[in-house]
Amino acid sequence: MSVVLDSEQQMLKDQIDKWLAANVTPMIAEHEYAATFPFEILDDLKEFGYLGGKIPEADGGFDLPYMTWAMMMESAGYCWGSLRTIVNITNGTIQKLSAYGSDMQKEKYLQPLLANKLKTCTGLTEPNVGSNVRGVETRAVLKDGYYHISGRKLWITNGVNADICLVLAKTYSDTSDGELSTFIVEKDMPGYAARKVEKMVLRPTGTAEIEFDDVKVPEENRVGPEGIGLSGTLQGLNTARVNIAMGAVGQAQAALDLSVEYAKTRKQFGKPIGSFQLVQKHIVDMTVRVKAARALGYTAASRLDAGEEAREDCSIAKLYAAQAAFEVADMALQVHGGLGYSRDYPIERIFRDTRGGMIPEGTSEIQTLIAGREILGLSAIT
Repeated sequence: MSVVLDSEQQMLKDQIDKWLAANVTPMIAEHEYAATFPFEILDDLKEFGYLGGKIPEADGGFDLPYMTWAMMMESAGYCWGSLRTIVNITNGTIQKLSAYGSDMQKEKYLQPLLANKLKTCTGLTEPNVGSNVRGVETRAVLKDGYYHISGRKLWITNGVNADICLVLAKTYSDTSDGELSTFIVEKDMPGYAARKVEKMVLRPTGTAEIEFDDVKVPEENRVGPEGIGLSGTLQGLNTARVNIAMGAVGQAQAALDLSVEYAKTRKQFGKPIGSFQLVQKHIVDMTVRVKAARALGYTAASRLDAGEEAREDCSIAKLYAAQAAFEVADMALQVHGGLGYSRDYPIERIFRDTRGGMIPEGTSEIQTLIAGREILGLSAIT
């Protein structure tokens, strides 16, 4: 099973990296300070496949293999963690609508998303619900052709900016008694309110708490049949974990590259600090982690391309890559000394953002339990 990019994939990666370095990197500091995101860059990035890359061409996508998508996530992460995150959130809705959406939903919501004319978020996590998706408390009660949605969602990436929210809720109707379903809720619907949540990581991604106060949502805005919300959500987690893993690889590689350059040019006691044994140990340890994480990420992507569920590989890739990226960023900060603390230099941002990678799409602890279940055939999750 190959975990090496072919010539076309490498060519695409080179083109993406060049474009990102020229057009996105110069604006990162400005948006980090302002905690804003330049959504207009997606107009150009969609030509590379960053919007709809994984969905079929019939729905307006690129039908890319997972290996190519994994490479694209690494490049996005290398440039800017917030970029990789916004792309991931947007494509989550795109892929759900492609797989389960009606013709009306594809025309009204999917096509504008692909054209970067609409912003989206996913309403999954709640104040009392994180890893246990089945515990969602938000309710959707069907009355006279409308679902009345009530509840709260928390830590919703892009929730501040989103025009629509893909909401997971317990559904109550003549045919559903609390099964989970997914709904498209528009921000202008009465009873919908988003409040910005300030946080340490990924500051430009507009994280929000969203309240649904008896929001009337047309029945036609339910995505797919009633009761498939849980299975649809769980099916998407494997690919989302590879996305995070490869984004973390990109961030770690960026921290490593900055550290190598600094170790070669920064002088103490009359010679480059890279000539000191302990600094070299940091660089080697960082390199080992980056290469190992990349290999795990591409292995998981290759297995997905082979048609496997690859739960073990996807969880291990996310578990290791997220932890390794933070360890690499920590060592990078040590190599840079006082300069690493400065908000004017990328290490401070990478250090914060890589810490955040160990929580979404299942914490490191949850990934450990999933991998353990797959390896042993025994579940520690009740």
